[in-house]
Amino acid sequence: MKRIIFLHIPKTAGQTVHSELARVFGPEHTSPVRVHTQASTEGQFPQGYKLYSGHLDWETLDTSDDDSFIFTVLRDPKDRIASFYFYLLHKSHYMRNRELSAHENIGLKEIKNRTAPEYFFGEGEEWKAFILDHYDNFYCRYFASRKVRGSENLRTLDTSQVIQKATNSCRDIDRIYTTKTLSHLENDIFNFTGKAVSIAKTHVNVGPSHNTKNKWAELLKLMGSEENRARLTEFTALDETLIYNLKQQKILY
Repeated sequence: MKRIIFLHIPKTAGQTVHSELARVFGPEHTSPVRVHTQASTEGQFPQGYKLYSGHLDWETLDTSDDDSFIFTVLRDPKDRIASFYFYLLHKSHYMRNRELSAHENIGLKEIKNRTAPEYFFGEGEEWKAFILDHYDNFYCRYFASRKVRGSENLRTLDTSQVIQKATNSCRDIDRIYTTKTLSHLENDIFNFTGKAVSIAKTHVNVGPSHNTKNKWAELLKLMGSEENRARLTEFTALDETLIYNLKQQKILY
């Protein structure tokens, strides 16, 4: 049986995918590292597990290992940004000020206290880095650097180089699905492991705007001006080019 490695990108149906995989593999076979910051000296992929699933850095991952099945899931870039924003905004309103004051919750604190333009375009180097690492063409930055927060590693590259590097990295991933092709993931998991999973029609950890037809349009309404809307749209420009490339090269399922 192949070991399964799921590179989980936030707000791309990943919690649904993880929950189903963890259910069929069981806790004893599931790596406890769910976020890149949780890794110990053993790294992001400690030995001895059959399932690795999380927001993981993968620059040291052996992508040529025939005993592993590596995959990820993408979503329309605009929809992902809007879903992530509304999810965090909703979550922040249920947290106490004491919780929000913790450094690891800086994003939740700021999203609660700032307008949408202030949140996305606020000043301060640390805050700009936060937005860069979480929203600004995240797919390209994640794949090109192979790190969840790898923007710093790419600062010497121009946009075309970042897109090319991201495209090349995607070739090292066995399958890249979209949120609309999760039935193919179900089939592949069964073929590789003999285990049946229910993913395509299951929804876990959905945001408050789950049933909203156009989350992106709702977010644009909050941006206040055409200039702000145009700036936010630039947060998806590289990712949309990447997705186009992946479709053209038949890398995206």
